[in-house]
Amino acid sequence: MPLKSLCVFCGASDGNDPAYRTAALELGASIARRGLTLVYGGGSMGLMGAVADAALAEGGRVVGVITKLLHSREVAHKGLHELHVVETMHERKMMMANHAEGFIVLPGGFGTLDELFEIIAWAQLGIHQKPIGLVNTNAFYDRMLDFLDHCGGQGFLRLDHRRQLFASPEPDDLVDRMLVAAKAASRG
Repeated sequence: MPLKSLCVFCGASDGNDPAYRTAALELGASIARRGLTLVYGGGSMGLMGAVADAALAEGGRVVGVITKLLHSREVAHKGLHELHVVETMHERKMMMANHAEGFIVLPGGFGTLDELFEIIAWAQLGIHQKPIGLVNTNAFYDRMLDFLDHCGGQGFLRLDHRRQLFASPEPDDLVDRMLVAAKAASRG
């Protein structure tokens, strides 16, 4: 299936290094320039707000999905094409996954990691065959990738499942790799 939309998982804060926000801005712009729809967590703060703002500034279509609880705690983005408010985090992840043909993960904390590992587990179980990529700004995900390799070396993770996870420090390069992976998957 051709890649028409990408779901981005990321933090609701900017982190301690301005490079993280820069990467989010670059990613949002890159997605929009390719005519892809951005699907994300619906917030206006942190990396979430940055990726959405950049996509919108480039004329891109942006769809947000947020829970009622987070909607009451975080400021939902007001300028989106669609904002879906759901009851649970599980519904949020499922709706985001159903609206996207691929997943890109920027730096973030527990929520971002939860989203990443659930979507990887779904791929491992054969629930989807959508590409998954990490924007590895400042080597943010290097230790996690090393740990996943360690899990594989210990017999807890198959190499073909580990290979489903792309990583690049450059958002534009990662989007290109995702497009190639989606095209290859649609042929296979």
